[in-house]
Amino acid sequence: MLRDGKIWVANNEAGDHINLLPRMANRHGLIAGATGTGKTVTARVLAEAFSDMGVPVFMADVKGDIAGMAAAGEDSENMRERISRFGLAEAGFSYQGYPVTLWDIYGQNGIPLRTTVTEMGPVLMARILQLNDLQTDILSIIYRIADDEELLLVDIKDLKSMLNYVQSHAKDYTEQYGRMSSASIGAILRALVALEGEGGDAFFGETALNIGDWMQAGPGGKGMINILDSQSLFHNGRLYATFLLWLLSELFEMMPEVGDLDKPKLVFFFDEAHLLFKDASKVLLEKIELVVKLIRSKGVGVYFCTQIPGDIPDGVLAQLGNRVQHALRAYTPKDQKAVRAAAQSFRENPAFDTVDTLQALGTGEALISFLDEDGIPAIVEKAYVLPPQSRMGAISPGERDQIIKGSMLYTKYARAYDPDSAFEFLERRGIEEAQAAEQAKADALAAKEQAKEQARAEAAAAREAQKAENAKKRAAKQVGSTVAGTVGREAGKALGGTFGSFGKTLGGNLGASLGRGLIGTLFRH
Repeated sequence: MLRDGKIWVANNEAGDHINLLPRMANRHGLIAGATGTGKTVTARVLAEAFSDMGVPVFMADVKGDIAGMAAAGEDSENMRERISRFGLAEAGFSYQGYPVTLWDIYGQNGIPLRTTVTEMGPVLMARILQLNDLQTDILSIIYRIADDEELLLVDIKDLKSMLNYVQSHAKDYTEQYGRMSSASIGAILRALVALEGEGGDAFFGETALNIGDWMQAGPGGKGMINILDSQSLFHNGRLYATFLLWLLSELFEMMPEVGDLDKPKLVFFFDEAHLLFKDASKVLLEKIELVVKLIRSKGVGVYFCTQIPGDIPDGVLAQLGNRVQHALRAYTPKDQKAVRAAAQSFRENPAFDTVDTLQALGTGEALISFLDEDGIPAIVEKAYVLPPQSRMGAISPGERDQIIKGSMLYTKYARAYDPDSAFEFLERRGIEEAQAAEQAKADALAAKEQAKEQARAEAAAAREAQKAENAKKRAAKQVGSTVAGTVGREAGKALGGTFGSFGKTLGGNLGASLGRGLIGTLFRH
């Protein structure tokens, strides 16, 4: 609740208000405690107060009951007792619903929430796919090639097409980008197929989320509470955590520097925050720490909800100035160590032993320390958290459907569309390359046939030339034979004439034969 310009969260044992100052709300916070100790209620009370201030909120609904914030709370004996104990009636407490927009990656229990493969980036995509360092490096190269060739990676099929194309044209890219083994590319492709089998491909596509749409106000100027239904998504903890980290990164990238404000521009509640850091690489942990550290100057407050503070790396934990610690149970030496560490993170209150008190807290009770006017953590106090004004339970399917379709953003995001992106471009390029290869094959075949035809023509011409040469030789032989025969006959006659008429005839015939025989021998050689 809001009271005197402050967020009234709880009362201490003396009945004094414990308030979170709006101008310190973007210094981030931690809501921790064992299961069933009241973490979700505390987050709801804070979210309601931020909405009352006109500050939009994002929350993940892991159990399906956060969506009840859209409906007014219901009266009960327990609620009347709590209202009386806190004096809420005099403060203007009333049961009321809050403006809510429901989202769902799978598009079943909320407006479909999508992003593109390009916007997700290689580091976060590698985490979703559980790639090793080498495979992550290759995926980064694939992104680089797509960027250099101005290819938009919208959905999973775009990324698969890009991987297949680079794999089949590896030689063309090796010199500029380095060697990419087929085995590593194959491993990435198998991981993508597995992601599709888990339904994770539904998250990638158009229309992609524009986080600027979350900055809208609801009726009466209340901040919109954007609730991501995570009941199904939570079963894939890796995708859940990576998606929320992507949201943080997008907020960091898109929102301008604003410095210290009187109130945040948006507050982000990260439930089951331990999943964000589970199996995270050093590079990713550094990225998370940097985003958390710097996003404060963008006017964004981040509140991590988890079981024990030890779930959060020290570098991130040091950025969380506002803390609400619900009960922790110590059944093992490891649990006892966690309790002591949680107690030691507060400024000690001489009125009680923090370790003992932390283990004895009941449901709805917490140890609280918020930042004061100077940004210094206040002394820890045992406190009793206020009840929420909205419904504690889940909403009905009919109410959910009405909220979803009643949102102004439903028509914008309800339907997915497939733009002309890497898949279509590479498909066209593949067709062109196949056509070019077919044409080259046809041209080579035509050239081969042309060469054969030319060879046949040259052989025929050679044969015709030989025939002409042979004919010429035969004609010359015939002429020579005739002349030689005539000359020989006349010479024979002259020689044989000396022997009379018979000698003349015999000499002519013999001379002709000798002449023709001599010419034939000459032409043969």
